Amino acid sequence: GTLCRTKPTDLVFIIDSSRSVRPHEFEKIKVFVSRVIEALDVGPNATRVGIINYASAVRSELSLQGPQSKATLLQAVRRIQPLSTGTMTGLAIQFAVSRTFSPAEGGRDGAPNFRKVAIVVTDGRPQDGVQDVSARARAAGIEIFAIGVGRVDMGTLRQMASEPLDEHVDYVESYSVIEKLTHKFQEAFCVVSDLCATGDHDCQQVCVSTPGAYRCACRDGFSLNSDGRTCTACNGGLGSALDLVFLIDGSKSVRPENFELVKKFINQIVDSLEVSDKQAQVGLVQYSSSVRQEFPLGQFKSKKDIKAAVKKMSYMEKGTMTGQALKYLVDSSFSIINGARPGVPKVGIVFTDGRSQDYISDAAKKAKDSG
Repeated sequence: GTLCRTKPTDLVFIIDSSRSVRPHEFEKIKVFVSRVIEALDVGPNATRVGIINYASAVRSELSLQGPQSKATLLQAVRRIQPLSTGTMTGLAIQFAVSRTFSPAEGGRDGAPNFRKVAIVVTDGRPQDGVQDVSARARAAGIEIFAIGVGRVDMGTLRQMASEPLDEHVDYVESYSVIEKLTHKFQEAFCVVSDLCATGDHDCQQVCVSTPGAYRCACRDGFSLNSDGRTCTACNGGLGSALDLVFLIDGSKSVRPENFELVKKFINQIVDSLEVSDKQAQVGLVQYSSSVRQEFPLGQFKSKKDIKAAVKKMSYMEKGTMTGQALKYLVDSSFSIINGARPGVPKVGIVFTDGRSQDYISDAAKKAKDSG
């Protein structure tokens, strides 16, 4: 399953199978097309897919009309055979405009919440012109993505693609790595109003939602690096020595899907730490009606091991005894026997969603008093 709900789209793949594309390379294109299809929301009122195969001639492998399911689409992709002659890219784009996207072939008329998209995959220099026919396609409301492979002519890709070019032109060194683009195209068809909420972002620490996009920020004590994504600890920030224990509410009111989100969030924080004997150590405690130490400070010496242990944590699903859990944090988690280091700053991060069934303020006060 995917987080993606796709905007209704008529999507046509235009794939080059000229003689320069070897059979095993053509199979890679088919895998790429299949992966993109697998992530789509396919249906008569959602996304429909057409496929044009071209070399010297143009062959329609799949039209937009007729019943479509993921299974039938993937079967159609598997059946495609290369044509193995010249490279008439302009002719193939013309075919898409006049035939494949036409109402007679099942194309739907454009509406504001509806897209017409063509993805052209080619590895050569076309033997015909593409500039005028691509301009006509774009004028007809077709958004064109151009994927070039190997010794492709980059000028041709730019003539075909829609603006902005940096979002619509992609290049890969060889067909063996075309799958690298799968994720980009799966995301290109998503309608996600809040990319931060779905976890579909690459911010190391803080994700700030903007309409249809996001930007990254950093927590106090960190500054954003020039890549706009990762953060560096300022002196004395979380990059220096730190004993950090997460205290997680595993009560039944949290619900399994939110428990998974908390685990994801913890791992984002772990990503921002420098984990070692000399720098950050991490411990994890889960509580509901009782308190369970998932792992003590210093048990895991690498981010990878910590994150794996967080992922494996199972959900307790009982009551909410936050005070008892805070008491455990002070008396046990931050004790030297459980791996805490004398003189190192101690931080407890508490995740809770509900009213505690026990008395919390005394325990919290004691926790703060002990540092």
